[in-house]
Amino acid sequence: MADTIAQFDNALAMCRDVFVKKLKDYGASWRIMRPESVTDQIFIKATRIRSLETKKTSKVGEGILPEFIAIVNYGAIGLIQLELGYCDTDDMDVDKAIALYDRHVRRTRELMIAKNHDYDEAWRGMRVHSYTDIILQKLMRTKQIEDNNGVTIMSEGVDANYQDMMNYAVFAIIKLTED
Repeated sequence: MADTIAQFDNALAMCRDVFVKKLKDYGASWRIMRPESVTDQIFIKATRIRSLETKKTSKVGEGILPEFIAIVNYGAIGLIQLELGYCDTDDMDVDKAIALYDRHVRRTRELMIAKNHDYDEAWRGMRVHSYTDIILQKLMRTKQIEDNNGVTIMSEGVDANYQDMMNYAVFAIIKLTED
């Protein structure tokens, strides 16, 4: 498990680096996005990954690794938006956005450690395309929960689905960057 945590932290560092650089380029412009729009943005990324996995070629020239990184980052954005709500302006400075990102990523990492203990590192035996399919399934669940105004009878909420998508995306990043 120590290996998993180190690999997970390295993958998260890649995601954070992209998040911080884009935050410095664009500010927290994502603050205007409603959670449903964040879900749809993740859907776009996961659908593109599946398309590239199926077609085995890209006309844009970007591979699937940046898309998995985007899923992690949009998942963190989604968690921030669920916590704070959306707004009509970029109302957050870089330091506050990074602090919120770090807090939500840390909680998601803690969830991975707990689940990885219980599931005995089953993710290592999975194929990357299975992570894609599971993320797409969780997106469909999330959309249904959002369509039900967040009300569930027995299931976890949108936040738990964002965290699961983030963790599966990190597992994909690990697999794609392993030597």
